[in-house]
Amino acid sequence: MAKLLSSVCKLCRREGEKLYLKGERCFTPKCSFERRDFAPGQHGRTAGRGGKGTGTGRASDFARQLRAKQKARRVYGVLERQFRRYYDTAITRRGLTGLNLLQILESRLDNVVFRLGFASSRAQARLLVTHGHFTVNGRRTDVPSMLLSEGDTIAVREGSSKLNYFKELNAYTEKRTAPGWLNRDIKSMSGSVLRMPERSEIDGSLDEQLIVEYYSRR
Repeated sequence: MAKLLSSVCKLCRREGEKLYLKGERCFTPKCSFERRDFAPGQHGRTAGRGGKGTGTGRASDFARQLRAKQKARRVYGVLERQFRRYYDTAITRRGLTGLNLLQILESRLDNVVFRLGFASSRAQARLLVTHGHFTVNGRRTDVPSMLLSEGDTIAVREGSSKLNYFKELNAYTEKRTAPGWLNRDIKSMSGSVLRMPERSEIDGSLDEQLIVEYYSRR
């Protein structure tokens, strides 16, 4: 399984905004984005946040499309090849390609575990799934990229529920609100997919139209 090896804090600085890739740490003074008000790299201080430059010139259409695509990839922790496959799948589905793409990303198992409040970040959710702490429809799975469908049930594996992390999970989970397209049972540490999310239930800062334009021009 491919994974990102570079610092995730640099990804937020490159995009010029918090992507909350480290969960709770992003809300503390330790957050790198708060301490370094410039893009990473040798020319970060002169380029400004997101590497967009400090001048008054308008970013090109391609630059805006690329940034929108990169931001979505980084939010969901997906590498380019897999992201492109999701886009190709979105094209074949009925409806708006951009919305189809976001729904596919939202239906990933690691994202659903995060949305249910069983992890503080998608990266942590990915790690928990990889270690086999969750079941889907009663079967243990360790594939974070598994796409869930309406009616699928996710639960903490019985053996894993005895671990300290999951024993202390209820207090944290209660502070998080699950989206309307998911049903959550905190007591049994389980949840289910009621339907695919609507656009209003997905990160509003993502611009799916620019992503579609990026891949359409290639």
